[in-house]
Amino acid sequence: MSEQALPDQPFRAFRLREDGSGGEVTEIRLDDLSPGEVVIHTAYSSVNYKDALAGTGSAPIARTLPLVGGIDVAGRVVASSDPAFAAGDAVLVTGCGLSETRDGGYAEYLRASADDVIAIPSGLDPHSAMVLGTAGFTAGLALLRMEENGLTPEHGPIVVTGASGGVGSLAVDLFAGRGYEVVAVSGKSDAAAWLEELGAARVIGRDEITTKGRPLEKGVWGGAVDNVGGPVLAELLRTTVPWGSVAAIGLAGGQDVNTTVMPFIIRGVSLLGITSANCPRHYREAVWQHLATDWRPRHLDRIRAADVDLEELPDVFRRMLAGETQGRTVVRTGTDAGDA
Repeated sequence: MSEQALPDQPFRAFRLREDGSGGEVTEIRLDDLSPGEVVIHTAYSSVNYKDALAGTGSAPIARTLPLVGGIDVAGRVVASSDPAFAAGDAVLVTGCGLSETRDGGYAEYLRASADDVIAIPSGLDPHSAMVLGTAGFTAGLALLRMEENGLTPEHGPIVVTGASGGVGSLAVDLFAGRGYEVVAVSGKSDAAAWLEELGAARVIGRDEITTKGRPLEKGVWGGAVDNVGGPVLAELLRTTVPWGSVAAIGLAGGQDVNTTVMPFIIRGVSLLGITSANCPRHYREAVWQHLATDWRPRHLDRIRAADVDLEELPDVFRRMLAGETQGRTVVRTGTDAGDA
């Protein structure tokens, strides 16, 4: 085993309560954590919508309790029984059951399965990796799958719904950086200038994605990155041009999609499901490599909203669920986060 000194004292963690009522900052020990071949001294995590739901008890995200929250983490290896990782390696984990079936990233240490750990590629560090986090990975996975499916800027504009959120804002930056004309959809009028700074050619309101309900409408979008679902996703399918691609990511507007086969059999539109939590490793490695190099977002400093401590999480969760946040919030987890 390659290792540095393992902690023999309690350390801080934001832990979800056993009764499902949310979470709180407490102290735990290494032996309290889920098992895994790699022990990580964490530096940063991030705040995602699922974290807010779990951290407030608003939805049963965690399948076992108590559990450390946080579906993302980045830091450095302190011990590994897997030869793929050595002490001092900068690594990250996103999804992979964190804060659902195993302890997550809101603690100073994490034990992870070696299969879930990704070496942070050159071009990123633990902090920038967590500005991206699950949100950036998801946006990158959508781009990868859409381009694998044949999408190019020549298909026409790409519409991004929920554009002021983490996935949406990073998708705006990523697709614009790849040469696509990006149309951002947001219900926050005060976010328009910010989204244009990230690369949006236009910003429109939610009401401009109308839902007439006809099987097909005039083809407008070359593709779509949809964080909303429900009637909005159905309308995007009806208004996508022939051979366009629609990436389904979220369900803030509902989980049911009332559509017909017409977009698929008349226009050849593709509906691509994007799931980051259980993504195969070869996709995870490919996306992170792109995010560190040719796809690296140009405006990470603008997308990062704030860095916060564990004690500030309840307020961040509340504001996120109330729709009062935009961009990405990074969480300082390690005592030496600035040196990671």
